[in-house]
Amino acid sequence: MDLTNINIDAIKNASVLVVGDAMLDRYWFGDASRISPEAPVPVVKITRTEERLGGAANVARNVASLQARVSLLAVIGDDEPGRKIMDMLEQCQVRPCLYRAEHFTTTLKLRILARNQQMLRTDFESNIDGLALDQHENRFGTLLPDHEVVILSDYGKGGLDRIANMISQGRTFGKTLLIDPKGDDYSKYSGATAITPNRSELAQVVGRWRNEEDLTNRAQNLRKKLHLDKILLTRSEEGMTLFDDDGAWSVPAKAREVFDVSGAGDTVIAVLGVMLAAGADWHTAVFLANQAGSIVVGKIGTATVSLQELFPDNPNLR
Repeated sequence: MDLTNINIDAIKNASVLVVGDAMLDRYWFGDASRISPEAPVPVVKITRTEERLGGAANVARNVASLQARVSLLAVIGDDEPGRKIMDMLEQCQVRPCLYRAEHFTTTLKLRILARNQQMLRTDFESNIDGLALDQHENRFGTLLPDHEVVILSDYGKGGLDRIANMISQGRTFGKTLLIDPKGDDYSKYSGATAITPNRSELAQVVGRWRNEEDLTNRAQNLRKKLHLDKILLTRSEEGMTLFDDDGAWSVPAKAREVFDVSGAGDTVIAVLGVMLAAGADWHTAVFLANQAGSIVVGKIGTATVSLQELFPDNPNLR
C-alpha cells in the first residue's frame, strides 16, 4: 500500500475523544539473583523505576504521539496516582477531562521486572459511585461536538458502565464510535460503529472457530446481531481481519521480534481512530493500525508509535 501521499496535516488536525478507564502503570526494574530465605520466591533488587499511562490514558497518549488533537474523559481518585496521571497527560499534550471522585482509588498496576521479564503484578483499584458516573456521562455529551471520532476503551473498571447511553448520544451526533471491548457480554456495545476484539476476546463471545469460513460466519452473525458496521479482529502473528458488509478483508502481520504485547491493543485502536478522523478509508486505517501494532510489540511496556515510525518514507517528515 502506497503511504507516501498520506496527508500529515490532516492527521495533525484530527480530533479524537477517548473515554474509559484511565490507569497508571508503574514499573520497578531490577535483578533477581537469589531466592528469599523467607519463602521460595526470587528477591528482586530494584535498580530503577518508571511510570507510564495505562488503559484509556494510554490510548490517549498513543493518539497524541501521532500529533493529533485528543481529549481524555475519565474518572480518577483524589490520590497520588490520580495526580500523576493528570501531570503525565499534560506533558504528552493530552487534554485531560477528568472527574476526581472522592472515596475512589485510581487504578494502579505495579509491575516488577527482572532482566526485562515480568515477575509480579499488583493491582490497586475500587468501584466508581453513581454520582461520578452521572458527572462522567454529562461531560461526555458536552465534549462530543468537538471530536470526529470517539474511542471507548473498556477495561472493565467501571468507567464505561453507562456505555449504552454514550453510544446512543454518539450516534445522534453522527460520530464514529470505536470500542475496545471487555468481557463476554457484547450486547452493551450494540449500535457502535466498530469493536476491536483480539482472538481470545472474540472467542469468549462467539466460541472457538474451526477454520476461516467458520470464523467469518461467527463474526458476521455477531456484527449483525449487535447492529455494528464493522468488527476488526486483531490476530497477533496472523495480522488483522476486518468484517463488514463487503465480507472479510485481512492484512498480514509484519514479522518483528516480540518483546511485550501489553498496550498493543491501545496502539491499534488509537491509530485506527486517528486515521479515520483524518479522512482515511477503512482499509488504509486498518493497514496502518496493523503496522503500528507490529512496531509497538517490539518495545518494552505500554509504548507508543510516532509519525516518523509509521511513515518512514514520507517526505514531509524528514
